[in-house]
Amino acid sequence: MNPIDDFEETIPVGELGIIPLESCRELGERVNDYIVSWRKERNGDHMSSIHFEGYQSDNYVIDAKCSRFGSGEAKGTINESVRGKDLYLLVDVTNYNIKYSLCGHVNRMSPDDHFADLKRIIAAVAGKARRINVIMPFLYESRQHKRSKRESLDCALALKELNDMGVENILTFDAHDPRVQNAIPLSGFDNIQPTYQFIKALCQNVEDMHIDSDHLMVISPDEGAMSRAVYYGTVLGVDVGMFYKRRDYTVIVNGRNPIIAHEFLGDSVEGKDVLIVDDMISSGESMLDVAKELKKRKARRVFVAATFGLFTNGMAAFDKYVEDGLIDKVLTTNVIYQSPELLSRDYYVSVDLSKYVALLIDSLNHDHSISSLLDPYDKIDALLEKYRKGEM
Repeated sequence: MNPIDDFEETIPVGELGIIPLESCRELGERVNDYIVSWRKERNGDHMSSIHFEGYQSDNYVIDAKCSRFGSGEAKGTINESVRGKDLYLLVDVTNYNIKYSLCGHVNRMSPDDHFADLKRIIAAVAGKARRINVIMPFLYESRQHKRSKRESLDCALALKELNDMGVENILTFDAHDPRVQNAIPLSGFDNIQPTYQFIKALCQNVEDMHIDSDHLMVISPDEGAMSRAVYYGTVLGVDVGMFYKRRDYTVIVNGRNPIIAHEFLGDSVEGKDVLIVDDMISSGESMLDVAKELKKRKARRVFVAATFGLFTNGMAAFDKYVEDGLIDKVLTTNVIYQSPELLSRDYYVSVDLSKYVALLIDSLNHDHSISSLLDPYDKIDALLEKYRKGEM
């Protein structure tokens, strides 16, 4: 079904081109399929206009690649014309599953490697494309978003570099701290929250859900995620609670201060389902500790939802928590790499955002406002109404 009918009445910024880097190939192909399907349904008389040349196509993906020399150095290559196109580059800087040869040794690509490849493709199309847009679901170096003492400010530097290279719009999901966009105040920067998709996935995959303040509560695992939890609580009409992390600031382990204890602020969770929401699961230590604390407080079921599931320490700890009844479901999105190990878990729910990304690209290509996509309050309200009526 065509998502937005009035697209037929507006002229695109330029002919659409999508460049999914190797790290984001699968997501890019899904996005392309959606847009191809939608645009084939738009058949106004003006489609014959020169302004809509190339508008309807069987494929919007541009043939591009980054090839490497034996020394580990690389180059970006565009194998077809991009002149005058409105380009959308998709990159997943967390995809560790891509490998390359370095002097005979096999290396896994790091976030630095992926970011360097992104810049290579931008350099290859610079001066030719009508507009360059970057969709980077996990914002590069977003965990190093603020300076404390004498430290690098990596995320701000990366954004500034992309801006200097001619990137007009940067779209990211659930940035660790969206205030980092202050580094490029005159450029487009959108921080997207996939709240609607998470609530829909929860309703479709969890039985016997009662979405009201007597049966459900939203939990923030720390003070940094509180605004996210408040939004969930507001649209769901339920109470919100928060855990405060007490850390040992005299010690640094794996680049951070270890957590001594979690202190809970909020109403009783006894007998209620609880939804823990955060931007990412890295090692999972914090989420697991919070789940255990909630179960100690007699929560009924614990659902864990995070935009990015990195699972840097593997799945063993989550398996154990599920087996022990401390966690019921884990939900993360497909905008970053999902390992076969993760997808094989029956307690895991993959939240598909490919249609959402396609809507964003289709809207921006027509220079449409995306405010309704960024704040889907009405869609969530309609979804909950359908769920309560048993229509899902």
